[in-house]
Amino acid sequence: MAEAHQARMQNEVEGMVQSLERDHIRKMQGRMFKCSADCCERTTDSMSQVHHCIERCHTPLAQAQGLVTSELEKFQDRLTRCTMHCNDKARDMFDSGAKETAVRALMENCVGSCVDDHVNMIPSMTRRLKENLDSIPQ
Repeated sequence: MAEAHQARMQNEVEGMVQSLERDHIRKMQGRMFKCSADCCERTTDSMSQVHHCIERCHTPLAQAQGLVTSELEKFQDRLTRCTMHCNDKARDMFDSGAKETAVRALMENCVGSCVDDHVNMIPSMTRRLKENLDSIPQ
């Protein structure tokens, strides 16, 4: 991807991730640490019971992190497939004898469309992630 397209995509995704972290993940982390501290205060429990208690506290956050990671991987895969399609189109055009400037222009426009399409997917992906994060039992 051209640098400008890559920077735009990176900024958009980072903004989404920061929003999710600030509004959801951070709160879950706070609950996890408080829950874990409560487990450690249980002086009559065995070491094994305390360990299991702490693991239960960590489960919602682990689910949330897995959910976000999975969604971002799918998004990245789709973007990669789109840009690979652009590469194929450019290669075919070049192989058919087109000038390098025309191939570069095609590639720039095609990758730009991929970025535009995927940036437009971010709001719905964010909404879906927020709904899924909210549905994780605490």
